Amino acid sequence: MSATPHQRRRRILAAAAGLTTVGALVAAMPAGAHDRGEGHGHDHGYGYGRTVDVQLLSFNDLHGNLQPPAGSAGRVTHTHEDGTTRTIDAGGAEYLATHLREARKGNRYSITAAAGDMVGASPMLSGLFHDEPTIEALNKLKLDVTSVGNHEFDEGARELARLQNGGCHPVDGCYEKKADGKPKTFRGADFPYLAANVTDEKSGRPLLDPYFVWEKNGVRIGFIGVTLEGTPNIVSAEGVKGLKFGDETETINKYAKVLERKGVKSIVALLHEGGAPASGSYNYDCDSPGPGDGISGPIVDIARNVSPQVDALITGHTHQAYACTIPDPSGKPRTVTSAASFGRLYTDTTLTYDRRTRDIVRTSVASANHVVTRDVPKAADITRLIDRWSTLAAPIADRPVGYISADIENPADAAERPAGNLIADAQLEGMAPADKGGAQLALMNPGGIRAGLVHKASGSEGDGVVTYGEAFTVQPFTNMMTAVDLTGAQLITALQQQVSGSNQAAPKILQVSKGFTYTLDMTKSGVDRIVTDSVRLNGEPIDPAKTYRVAMNEFLAGGGDGFAVLKEHRNKLVGASDLDLLTAYFAAHSSPGAPLAPPATGRITVVR
Repeated sequence: MSATPHQRRRRILAAAAGLTTVGALVAAMPAGAHDRGEGHGHDHGYGYGRTVDVQLLSFNDLHGNLQPPAGSAGRVTHTHEDGTTRTIDAGGAEYLATHLREARKGNRYSITAAAGDMVGASPMLSGLFHDEPTIEALNKLKLDVTSVGNHEFDEGARELARLQNGGCHPVDGCYEKKADGKPKTFRGADFPYLAANVTDEKSGRPLLDPYFVWEKNGVRIGFIGVTLEGTPNIVSAEGVKGLKFGDETETINKYAKVLERKGVKSIVALLHEGGAPASGSYNYDCDSPGPGDGISGPIVDIARNVSPQVDALITGHTHQAYACTIPDPSGKPRTVTSAASFGRLYTDTTLTYDRRTRDIVRTSVASANHVVTRDVPKAADITRLIDRWSTLAAPIADRPVGYISADIENPADAAERPAGNLIADAQLEGMAPADKGGAQLALMNPGGIRAGLVHKASGSEGDGVVTYGEAFTVQPFTNMMTAVDLTGAQLITALQQQVSGSNQAAPKILQVSKGFTYTLDMTKSGVDRIVTDSVRLNGEPIDPAKTYRVAMNEFLAGGGDGFAVLKEHRNKLVGASDLDLLTAYFAAHSSPGAPLAPPATGRITVVR
């Protein structure tokens, strides 16, 4: 028995009321019983022949980027056959809609799926309204299904339930009014969010549906959705309180068996975890010299251990682009894809479905990433949506907060980033006064810096003007700042945790305020990468026994991103939000006649 939309709505409402209740409701129904007897394909008849090609369009890590992302976040790299490269401006929901709609033409069976982080860490246009605009846009894009990502938990499980189910925000209320003046209620997502490995700690029941079955004219394809097991380490502890995040591979394999028992033999995993290809070009061949040889990271081991019952893995989280073939445990080739981030790419995968076996003919699977170029007509309905929300946001978003003389960049592959230095300096200045915390240095987690600042005007504000909306895009989490006591030994341990433990494979280099310096030796491994006697504050060596006042956001103070030692702090004082400190810093240090220059680098010396 499949769940009706009304039944699903009741279950999500239960999630909003309490996790134990939703577990009881899930237990009372067939696991994952959210089958939909239709798709967004164009065929209304019953195709012929033993096999039929099913188009699977997918993307990941949109992060509420409805407008074209600016700077390097809005470009992709193409490598030509002769080895030369070119960059292409890409992204923007108006263009993504046009590309997806064009791609679907002529395909009788077409499914659109995503691999999480559709919302969260969003630019102001979406983030200011708790990402309701993005959910509306995804409905218009005809998204069929998505897994949850870690950022879907930024505002907690109840807010995720609201995004799925609808209803006005419990604090901010409804943002729009109907023609009769009554509040216009947010309707929620038309597509299911899947969270197979997210369960209630006490009952063990799934938070949301673990899987979804797409069906059309007898063709049935099951989707299992999971997020990364390490989500509690990279989101606010309050947002995932009472939840358990299970092993990705074990969970996918568990529900692959469930689907098999239900007669669904064609299975796709939507997994919010990913890898790192050897090249940053979106068209890099990661199957060279052999299948999967050009990609590394967590997804490789996961793909090699996920049951052969699963026919394809759509992944995300790392914001990388790849379409690889990683052998499954039986040695059979299996496609593993990711479409970078911010709506700059989409993946088009052809799954050949055998009506007799009800399975995918794996050798016939073909997959490739395509650029969401901006040389196509904008989708008019998405333009209207963006204009509508922009009008609501304009009084706040367009307000100038500062002035810059050049781009202040946020290169994701750099240990030290100009945008990171700016933010750390703003946090130190805001928390340094004795009555504000007496901070002597500041630490900023790199994942909390979502963009750089571009000198060129994005609208009518003029070149070099930083608007509140642009500052919000850089720091969209609105984390509260703290000043805490840490010993010198704890500070050094924190630096070591950047490159060891859970961060050893993918280092998370903290951005530091002016006056705090050290050397990072990448020729070594683990904690030895931190040259201990190089760590200095204002030229003086850090004394392991001395106590220092350190500014950081509450996410870091809670041990987020694998910095467990930071939880050992003492004498915490909570200050203003990180965004407030950034805008205050601009007000104090920039003007139309004296714009702020990009901060110099050199705080972290890297040896390679």
